[in-house]
Amino acid sequence: MAESTGDGVEVEPEGAAPELNSPGGGPGGGDGEEGLPAGAEASGLAARIEALFHTVRRPDREQYTNEEVARACREATGESFSTTYLWQLRTGRRDNPTKRHLEALAHFFQVPPAYFFDERQGAEIAKELALLGALRDAGVRSLALRAVGLSPEGLDTVSELVDVIARRDAARKRPSS
Repeated sequence: MAESTGDGVEVEPEGAAPELNSPGGGPGGGDGEEGLPAGAEASGLAARIEALFHTVRRPDREQYTNEEVARACREATGESFSTTYLWQLRTGRRDNPTKRHLEALAHFFQVPPAYFFDERQGAEIAKELALLGALRDAGVRSLALRAVGLSPEGLDTVSELVDVIARRDAARKRPSS
């Protein structure tokens, strides 16, 4: 069952946190930024669209494909909205869509259109999406729910433990010199 952020975004709570830069970045329906030219970075718009694909999921917790989203946007606007065009937006190859196209994307992903148009609101919504993505992980969600009844001192202790474990995990991942 989907959880709501309170502003219209619904995200499936179960399953693993989204993987960034997943394979298949071509225009046919891939999910990622692998199609970017060497040395190119995704524009702010591309990064925001990509974040929606990674966070807002189908009921089976899989990412929506470019084709599914493009089709829904075509139906919503009655205008041209191809799979390739969406892929170009996702990878930053195109960065000047029409207002109606962005509104259709916002409607599909159930975020306010301000996510694309207003820097401040877009950043706030992006933070909420990141939190929802993290809460999709069953272990993170379980830990958060168990911490709800803790005293402020207990929460500080849990926070300190998480910091220690995060540093230990980071040290393990660093290559030895």
